[in-house]
Amino acid sequence: MKNENELIRLFSINIRNRLKMLRLDLEKLQEIRMRVNEPMMLKYAGREYFVEDGRGMSRVSSRPYIVVQNEMRETMEYIGNYSLYAFEDEIRQGFITVQGGHRIGIAGKVIVEDGHIKSIKYISSINIRISHEIRGCANKVLNYISSGDYMYHTLIISPPGCGKTTLLRDVVRQLSNGGPKRRGMTIGVVDERSEIASCYMGIPQNDVGSRTDVLDCCPKDRGMIMLIRSMSPEILAVDEIGGMEEVDALRYAVNCGCKMIATVHGSSMDDIRRRYAINNLVEGKVFERYIILDKSMGVGSVAAIYDMEGCSLF
Repeated sequence: MKNENELIRLFSINIRNRLKMLRLDLEKLQEIRMRVNEPMMLKYAGREYFVEDGRGMSRVSSRPYIVVQNEMRETMEYIGNYSLYAFEDEIRQGFITVQGGHRIGIAGKVIVEDGHIKSIKYISSINIRISHEIRGCANKVLNYISSGDYMYHTLIISPPGCGKTTLLRDVVRQLSNGGPKRRGMTIGVVDERSEIASCYMGIPQNDVGSRTDVLDCCPKDRGMIMLIRSMSPEILAVDEIGGMEEVDALRYAVNCGCKMIATVHGSSMDDIRRRYAINNLVEGKVFERYIILDKSMGVGSVAAIYDMEGCSLF
């Protein structure tokens, strides 16, 4: 964890003190969930816990700590530094990214005007996803997706929670910085949900490398084209592709000479072949490498690596 205070200061005084009493190993803390009039819960070391009304936390609790509305309001004031209006664009997408790269999902009453989401108010639920970087987690795959200065178009396939974004981030960092046997490459990241670089006021809070340019909170299809036209990237990186617009933009990028690194939800090659837009890329042999993640040996385990013909490399 970069700075424990960056996280603790986000909460109301009562909750802040309660979290301090838990003496958590913040490297194992993944999520903190708060819902008005409901128990406060943590995801810690891959398991879900209730925060106790007394001290400690437990898997099953008869006396959980209940979050009240004033605590939610106070917490949101700290999160927005008393200026939530400054985060209106992010709030419309259902989340706020704060200093340290922590991402706060929000739910409440959605305000719609002319068919478009204008804002969310009366916030009743928040989910703080703790930002973690695992430097070096891409070491085991780099030699499969690159050869010297040549980079293969790569698709990372992973179920939710298996570390695809963490792996993508470290791939970007290492390719951007370069190394003894690999020159650094200019990379463009389209970070639609602020999860790769975790930008705060436009500045990446996670290390994505010295030659990386980030478009934060930008739709992937438009962002890829914008970066090609403005920043001349050698590599483009995007998280969780899916729609036909994104596939078309990805093809455009490939035809412009950019190498692609992307992720998609799934647990196997068969999974992604069932999705028309993604199967279009598989059948067209756009991607030269497929990396499949699972949890068999812990989060971020590499289950398999295939080439464009479906031959196993790992």
